[in-house]
Amino acid sequence: METIDRNIEEKSSISEELQKQTIDELIHIFNTCDENLVKDFFNCLFTPNELKDLANRWLLVKEIDKGTPQRAIAKKFSMSLCKITRGSRELNKPDSAFRKILDLKE
Repeated sequence: METIDRNIEEKSSISEELQKQTIDELIHIFNTCDENLVKDFFNCLFTPNELKDLANRWLLVKEIDKGTPQRAIAKKFSMSLCKITRGSRELNKPDSAFRKILDLKE
C-alpha cells in the first residue's frame, strides 16, 4: 500500500488521507466483483497505453521470477532498467506482495 500511496501522491493534489481511502475503497470493491466487471472497469478507467503499462509491469515481475536477465527483459518489453530493477527489489523483499501474488497464481 505504501508504494501505491506514494505514487498517487506524486500525481495528485488530493490529501493523503483521501488517496488512501480511495485506494482502500477500490480494493474492497475488487474483492467483491466478478472478474468480467473488474476487466470492464479497468477498460473504462485506464487508457490503452495505461493498460499496456500495467500489463508490462506484471510481465516483468513474472520474467524476473523466471530468472530472465534484466537486460533481456528491458529489450523484450522496451522498458527502462530502472523500472525492472525496482520490480526486482520489490520481488526480493521479505514478505513481498509480488511473491505472494505469484504464489497464488500457481
